[in-house]
Amino acid sequence: MVTFDLDVDWGRAVWIGFGVVLALGVVWVLWSFVGTFVFALFIYYSTRRIHGHVHDRVGQPSLSAALSLGVLALPVVLLLLYVTAVGLGELQQFAGTTDLGPYYDSVQPFLNVSAAVEDPGSLVGDGRTVDLVSGSLSRVTSYLGVVGTGLLHLFVMFAVAFYLLRDDHRLAAWVTDLDTRWDVVESYARPVDRSLERVFAGNILNAVVASTVGAISYSLLNLLATDPVSIPAPALVGLLTGIGSLIPVVGMKIVYVPVIGYLSFQAWSTGSGWGFVGLFALVSFVVIDVIPDLFVRPYVSGGDLHTGALMFAYILGPLLFGWYGLFLGPVILVFVTHFARVIVPRLLPADDVQPTSVDPSHLTDPGGARPPPPGDDPASGTD
Repeated sequence: MVTFDLDVDWGRAVWIGFGVVLALGVVWVLWSFVGTFVFALFIYYSTRRIHGHVHDRVGQPSLSAALSLGVLALPVVLLLLYVTAVGLGELQQFAGTTDLGPYYDSVQPFLNVSAAVEDPGSLVGDGRTVDLVSGSLSRVTSYLGVVGTGLLHLFVMFAVAFYLLRDDHRLAAWVTDLDTRWDVVESYARPVDRSLERVFAGNILNAVVASTVGAISYSLLNLLATDPVSIPAPALVGLLTGIGSLIPVVGMKIVYVPVIGYLSFQAWSTGSGWGFVGLFALVSFVVIDVIPDLFVRPYVSGGDLHTGALMFAYILGPLLFGWYGLFLGPVILVFVTHFARVIVPRLLPADDVQPTSVDPSHLTDPGGARPPPPGDDPASGTD
């Protein structure tokens, strides 16, 4: 009979198993609120440099973090949410999917309540009063639930960003301490941090600012338009223009240049409105394209992500994960890219065979022709 003598440190094994359970629990919590935490990372990286400047003047990390988030980040996020809601409403209307039926059904109980208040006898006696009140209360409760859930997620976003701004130096010190026992941690964490700042504080922040500025500018500019030469769904066009800045090379021109062509065709068809077309082109190029790029792009930090891979991360992220995929897709790309560059070479076995050095002059002659093999050299006297 064959026996196996297993020398197992059961105490260590139990703690490892307990650590695995804790790690799975943390992963489950993070994935359950992945959109909230990823957006919190965006807020953190977008305000980290400004927080540094504020901290140099204030000197208190909690106060400087609160000022950076409350004065800068919170108004921008609220404005972005409002502009996005307006843009989505215009998208629904522009796509021809607006149906007043559901909206009418949702407000119908309130209309019935108003009728009952004006004429109490209109509903009494037909057995609908209780159903009317309960339906109204359920709808009000559902609306309050949606608003409450949104405020809760917003609170978690800013709370996570606040503690990251205040205590990121402690996290960096912890990583450095790990480096004394595992030297690969810091060499992996530093390029990841730089690339995330480049993605969030540079590219995505520029897109957010350009989207907000574009939606507001186009909505105000459309007040000067004369039918039919006008911007279709101005807030939506502004949002798409800002998102277009994530596309390499062409950027937001992929959106507003076709709109200029559309407005020009309208002006050519009607024989008027060329002034509005020129004003739209001027606002698009100067106010929406150039100015945000000048004020935001200088905050882009170092990073060496492939431009094409980053573009596909922006495109495929929302398709796979939803709205937060715009932030999660680049995060996954950053971790995968630097894992391949930093970790994989350390995991591969070292190759002891060193290639011999070859003089390039022996490979080609000055004329660029490859020399014949030794057996075919006419000077060697061999065939």
